[in-house]
Amino acid sequence: MTTPINARELFQTAYASRYTWDENFPGYTANVELKQDNAIYTGNARINHDLVVEVTGIADKQVQEGIITQLTDLTITCQRVNFEQAHGKHEFVCGEEDSTGAIEVFVKGNSIDLQYKIRGKEICQISRTIGDTSAVFVYHTNFDTGAGYIRDRYEAIFRNVQTQEISESINFQDTYTKVGNYYLLTHQVVQESPMTGTTEFTYSNIQLLELAKV
Repeated sequence: MTTPINARELFQTAYASRYTWDENFPGYTANVELKQDNAIYTGNARINHDLVVEVTGIADKQVQEGIITQLTDLTITCQRVNFEQAHGKHEFVCGEEDSTGAIEVFVKGNSIDLQYKIRGKEICQISRTIGDTSAVFVYHTNFDTGAGYIRDRYEAIFRNVQTQEISESINFQDTYTKVGNYYLLTHQVVQESPMTGTTEFTYSNIQLLELAKV
């Protein structure tokens, strides 16, 4: 007799297995270079201890906002939030297991309705619907830091809910480097389709900030 899968435990294990920055994360500064088509933009980036992102030295406001958006997404990925605080009131239901061994887990609550796929102890897919658009994030590979996994090759696919036609897909390839006690994003390549444009972010001269002593 097969033991029934506990959806909450399955999801909680995968949630706890992610790499996140601890409460002592001081923040850091870095030089940033963005290459897009034939243009190159350079400036300075800063993520503070409270995970607020600042980008300076770039005159093009659209480019500046693009870097802020990317780094804000990084802070959301790496922010450590207690499981009970994030998901304590949510309902977890198991779905089907696919041919790769990934198991569907549906997470529902007052303001959340997500479908995950979990393979082993790692989240490998997240799906959600926003208005008339469905968004699926597929994690093709995860980087094992030794202190948890973090996505490094993944894809975002956007479809029309009614027709299921793909409106856009974006591929990401990330590189993380350990600086002090923390793994930080040092390189990202973003390829968009159908535009087939490529954007490349490079972060260098990374310096961890000093935490203020109380």
